[in-house]
Amino acid sequence: MCRSLRYCVSHCLYAAMTRLEEANREVNMHSSVRYLGYLARINLLVAICMGLYVRWEKTADALILVIFILGLFVLGIASILYYYFSMEAASLSLSNLWFGFLLGLLCFLNNSTFKNDVKEEATKYLLLSAIVLRILCALVERICGCIHHRPTLLTTVEFLELVGFAIASTTMLVEKSMSIILLVMALAMLIIDLRMKSFLAIPNLAIFGALASLLFFPSLKIPTNPFALACFFSCLISDPLLDVYFSGLSVTERWKPYLYRGRICRRLSVISVGVVELIFFVLAAFKLGDLDLWYFVIPGFSIFGIFWIICHVIFLITLWGFHTKLNDCHKVYYTHRAENNSLDRVMASKGMRHFCLISEQLVFFSLVATAVLGAVCWQVNNNLFILISLL
Repeated sequence: MCRSLRYCVSHCLYAAMTRLEEANREVNMHSSVRYLGYLARINLLVAICMGLYVRWEKTADALILVIFILGLFVLGIASILYYYFSMEAASLSLSNLWFGFLLGLLCFLNNSTFKNDVKEEATKYLLLSAIVLRILCALVERICGCIHHRPTLLTTVEFLELVGFAIASTTMLVEKSMSIILLVMALAMLIIDLRMKSFLAIPNLAIFGALASLLFFPSLKIPTNPFALACFFSCLISDPLLDVYFSGLSVTERWKPYLYRGRICRRLSVISVGVVELIFFVLAAFKLGDLDLWYFVIPGFSIFGIFWIICHVIFLITLWGFHTKLNDCHKVYYTHRAENNSLDRVMASKGMRHFCLISEQLVFFSLVATAVLGAVCWQVNNNLFILISLL
């Protein structure tokens, strides 16, 4: 009996110690991943500070110095809120907004006169290392299971950094600033597209990168820092791009933030889609003023324009019908919530899956019509047309 008791005690102790070792290993792994994220953030901060310092040193612009000092002051406030007042959400929100703003300034401040400066070269390498560290951190987090995927369209970090970048663009002329803000909106739509795992998400990413770098920024005719732009783009895209593979959420779970929106919000989203498509068609019609290629543009616009109108009118009607059926599903769901019926079951019983499968071909033809009409009426020097095409 004593031997059996000793065996039980030793077995329990061994199991407890094994579990403790696993827990410690897991804690150490999470801490290592967190420190890697801190390293990436600190590296980016050093790159931004050095880049702004070089621009102030070479241009003697007092505004850059004021912004630089104000940036350090804001980051200091964020640190105080985090460590002394335990206001983690406010601290991270403030720092992310300011990171986006400072990185935006670094993108659009002219550096053509000191491209070969040693400090400027160091800034470039720091920005490249920030990209590598950010992607590595995001990858390690997902491999080690440190990320719990939740249904969301845009995270708070992404939204605030995009807002900060858009605010930084207001230092330019109004026309160019509005173009940058529209580009930020297009980037937000791309992030949502990747997070929803749409079947054209990866091609959209490639097209966005190519059009933005090769056509959009040259058409603006403003000095840009490609390394800072690449850093901003990569840091925002890395998480949703990796989640295309690592996220295990189902289709309805991914679309949950949109499906559970209010009726008015969803109707407004349909109207906004219609407005964007109308603007695209009007801008495409401006190509008719190009008399050099009238023999190609006028017949092409007439044929493919009619095809585009037919496809998109049917698409908008179908999309409106989808939301009507979704509203009916919401009514049934809220009426019979006590019966533990999920919205997925209600949508399945209402034939929403079959409706979506039928509409998939319509969406494909609408995209083809947009691509063909955009190719026929392509306007290299019209950055607004390029942006609407990206949207």
